[in-house]
Amino acid sequence: MADEGSMDDKDFLKQARKYSEPFCITNGKKFRLKDVDPGDTLDFESDEKPKAQDALAAGVEALAELQEKLWAQDRWAVLIIFQAMDAAGKDGAIKHVLSGVNPQGCEVTSFKAPSAEELDHDFLWRCAKRLPERGRIGIFNRSYYEETLVVRVHQNFLAGQKLPQDLKTKNIWKRRFRDITNFERYLTHNGILVLKFFLHVSKGEQQKRFLERIDDPSKNWKFSLNDVREREHWDDYMDAYEQTIRHTAAKYAPWYVVPADNKWFTRLVVAAAIVENVNALDLEFPKLDEEQLKALEEAKKSLATDQRAS
Repeated sequence: MADEGSMDDKDFLKQARKYSEPFCITNGKKFRLKDVDPGDTLDFESDEKPKAQDALAAGVEALAELQEKLWAQDRWAVLIIFQAMDAAGKDGAIKHVLSGVNPQGCEVTSFKAPSAEELDHDFLWRCAKRLPERGRIGIFNRSYYEETLVVRVHQNFLAGQKLPQDLKTKNIWKRRFRDITNFERYLTHNGILVLKFFLHVSKGEQQKRFLERIDDPSKNWKFSLNDVREREHWDDYMDAYEQTIRHTAAKYAPWYVVPADNKWFTRLVVAAAIVENVNALDLEFPKLDEEQLKALEEAKKSLATDQRAS
């Protein structure tokens, strides 16, 4: 699939759409999760992992350059949302894809079970507080989508949200889908690019990774008995993800349903999707006006004089 020799960042920009487009959902009406194979690697063969890793390295470099322009221009912000079942590789994707980005221009927020303070607010509140500033990339490791996923699977969690009883109707999920799409439309209208990733791991691969965490002492800390209990609700979760994606995929806030059984391929697709969309913002370094350029020339002359004097 890949040409011989190393791929550079310009080559990656040309290839990015080819890697990401097959997994992009902008209209969820006909979306079916069963149509996405968690083991898919497009045209990459199993022995072509090094080529994919080479492409990822080029993607990391391309993203680093785009992020520098994003920061300098200070007009757009980028919000990247990751959702997945446990052990699907969210942390690894974030670590590898964003490895070249300047830490000053990037912030990762991991959302755990809501606190007492958060439960006293609307379900979007805690995420709205962590939205990225202009010029920055914000990454949500889980997000407000937990409200249509884990809360839908475990509806007893609704009790802790202290909603008025007459609001807890059978239409609550449709209302939340509508609230989320309106919120994301609002963000895009205010210069925030919204990209959403569901890392789609198979139940068998998840089992394999859980066993690796148990067998490898250096990975024991990653394992939680609760993760195993959640596997009992696998089908419910798959249905919740499908319904969520069907109702919240949009051109202005697309979902990428990324095969996650092969981490090297998952990271390549994520990098390609981010690079493609950020590049489409047509970012550029700010251009100085005539007066500012004149001031630069004066500064240059002054520095040159200082150099001669020393």
